[in-house]
Amino acid sequence: MASTAAPAVSVTRVRVWDLPTRLFHWALAFCVVALVVTAKTGAMDWHFRLGYTTLALLLFRLLWGFAGGYWSRFASFLRGPVAVMAYVRGRATEHERIGHNPLGSLSVLGMLLVLLLQVFTGLMSDDAISFTGPLASRVPGAWSAWATDWHKDAGQWLVIALVALHVLALVFYAVVKRERLVPAMVTGDKALAVAQGVPQSRDDAARRLLGLVLFALCAAVAAWVSRLQG
Repeated sequence: MASTAAPAVSVTRVRVWDLPTRLFHWALAFCVVALVVTAKTGAMDWHFRLGYTTLALLLFRLLWGFAGGYWSRFASFLRGPVAVMAYVRGRATEHERIGHNPLGSLSVLGMLLVLLLQVFTGLMSDDAISFTGPLASRVPGAWSAWATDWHKDAGQWLVIALVALHVLALVFYAVVKRERLVPAMVTGDKALAVAQGVPQSRDDAARRLLGLVLFALCAAVAAWVSRLQG
């Protein structure tokens, strides 16, 4: 009796994360850690500079969510509750596992929103001692007081908790699911066993130049915000 061999599955390297996305990811990770350290050590001049840098990075990511490579766009990974529950139950499609999976997309969205809130509350803060944010005098006093309390207390600990949760998730995927997520954010590529081609993120010189221009614009906005005080 002739045996029937299983069809060979080809392994394809797919460019998932374009260079601007990777640079954003590692720059934001550095800034968030450095912001916590400078806040705890009282290095407030650097804390302010890092805060404006983080603002520029977050504004860039919002724009890049529409203009970036395929897997960096919000449309490619933001999913509704049905898709999230299907993923939790192990019924997600292969396509949904390539970039940010449905559960991971919630983590990304949550992190962006929390960091934006933390940055803007910092801009509105006034501790009445050594720091007044550039927007503190441009919002009602009650807003500034709430922003100051949030930024120094609950907001700070929420950011720390989300960062810890993110690291634990990476460890869980590496140890339990045998899926290493960090290398793809370094090289940009994932080796995928797929039956047919999947979209690749465009990552050529023109797209990288677009990313540089967009970040320069976001940095200009952040610099303008920093000069609003007074």
